[in-house]
Amino acid sequence: MFGFFKKKEAPKRAPAPQSEAVKALAAQFKPEELSVLAVTGPGGYSAVRMKGDDGLWRVGVPLTAWLEEDSPHIHQGQFQLTSLADDTLSGYLRQRIRGDFILKFRARVSEDGKSLLLLNLPEPGFDPDLKALLNEQVKPDSVYVDGLGTFTLNRLVNWYEAEVDWLEGKASLSYDKGEPEEMKAAQGHAKALLSAAASWDERVRALAADELLSLANDWSQEIDEDGDTAEVTREDFLSRMELAAIQIAPDGGFDFWFDDGMMFAGHSIHVWGALSGGPAGAQMEG
Repeated sequence: MFGFFKKKEAPKRAPAPQSEAVKALAAQFKPEELSVLAVTGPGGYSAVRMKGDDGLWRVGVPLTAWLEEDSPHIHQGQFQLTSLADDTLSGYLRQRIRGDFILKFRARVSEDGKSLLLLNLPEPGFDPDLKALLNEQVKPDSVYVDGLGTFTLNRLVNWYEAEVDWLEGKASLSYDKGEPEEMKAAQGHAKALLSAAASWDERVRALAADELLSLANDWSQEIDEDGDTAEVTREDFLSRMELAAIQIAPDGGFDFWFDDGMMFAGHSIHVWGALSGGPAGAQMEG
């Protein structure tokens, strides 16, 4: 195991303990080692490949609360448990670390108190006060908005979402969890958007066709009856777009997401803009 971990607890293969990346990360944390119990956030484990020749992953685990073992003081807020791992260790940690869970591990704390450096392989843990916080954390969170319906908090992305009627179909409508006045503003903009759904639908689709029709023909793999590549007409483009989701912001900004009808091999069509200025841009994503 690289320098953070005890050899007797390590997976069979791990990066060299003298790794400069490991040393650089360790230098950002206080030297004192603590025995910690912590509540993980809903996202659980994630890892990003670092640049360089070490082939290491930067591990990140959101925490919502933690305490030193045998200490009554609970730190609550948004924290990050971090480490470096090679492929073997990354896979091992991915199996061990779950979202909405209590972990026990050794760690060092960053100077600002926002990050913890993982020093050994975590194990399931228990503390009654942390368990009470975890129980509260996983409770369903929903709000009824008159004229829109019931929105449920998606804790993985921290936004409220609901299925709403849009013309002859349905779409997911969402806004970020935030301050009450921000969410109220987003709800008001959502009502304005839905009250003029036919007009907005036409404008959003038209902009998407204006900006992406040529690209759709570049991507086209369909063959016509003469054996040539079939042209995607503007009418085809508009009819094949299928609305999937709308995101609305407190300032009136919006994002429309459409299924592409396989014009872009299953990628999404994203159109953005604002109620004040209309659709502003479109691109293929995903």
